Amino acid sequence: MGRNVLDIALLIKAVIMGVVEGLTEFLPISSTGHLILTGALLGFHDDRAKVFDIAIQTGAIFAVILVYWQKIRDTVVALPSQTQARRFALNVLIAFVPAVVMGLLFGQAIKAHLFTPVVVASTFILGGFIILWAERRQKNNPGVARIQDVDAMTPLDALKVGLVQCFAMIPGTSRSGATIIGGMLLGLSRKAATDFSFYLAIPTLVGAGAYSLYKERALLSLADAPLFGVGLVFSFLSAWLCIRWLLGYIATHSFVGFAYYRIAFGVVVLATAWSGMVQWAA
Repeated sequence: MGRNVLDIALLIKAVIMGVVEGLTEFLPISSTGHLILTGALLGFHDDRAKVFDIAIQTGAIFAVILVYWQKIRDTVVALPSQTQARRFALNVLIAFVPAVVMGLLFGQAIKAHLFTPVVVASTFILGGFIILWAERRQKNNPGVARIQDVDAMTPLDALKVGLVQCFAMIPGTSRSGATIIGGMLLGLSRKAATDFSFYLAIPTLVGAGAYSLYKERALLSLADAPLFGVGLVFSFLSAWLCIRWLLGYIATHSFVGFAYYRIAFGVVVLATAWSGMVQWAA
């Protein structure tokens, strides 16, 4: 009986974590940061939980592929014959490489020392102010958005976005936030930066998930399959809803609201941690 209760409790945690992952992966508010904080509150933050957090990103990636299926399919079909398709695929690859290199060099050290609620809260706040700066800059100087569509990006543009994505290795920064806001600062329109961030997420998150599962395979067993499966399904569903909403939202809104959310949330986490009101786990 105790075993069944434990299993149900774990599955509920998997549902919650999956929903949190899906809702936050593609918003500029840091999915990793939210997973760290949620895991701390749920008592779900051991080594297996860290692998789980990365693995369920696959569900969110399936959602991206579904939403952007037409563009992905057309690009793959046109690769042998169209220069534009090859350039787009090359740009995604170029932007992906810096994260691979930096991840292999510094990923382990970052996980060992920076995956804490205080670090997450601090980067939440800093990232919020950077978003406010980027939005104010583009509003006051509309001409800085020289790239209105991902197909107009050059390999150098892609490399710059890829380098900016590396900042997302610091938990709480947000991979989407780094690539979208970084893209805007580098001359992409809000729509172009968001679209490219989604495309870049496919190889980045699939690669991170596969590498993590392989490296930590000793921690996993067949008994974990239901836990991971539930997390993946709910990650997919919530991410699909979130992506469709976000694409409509950015057509008429800026990211300023997310900036204020990041700042407020970060302040609350720091205040509760320092006051002892919440015992955030490392």
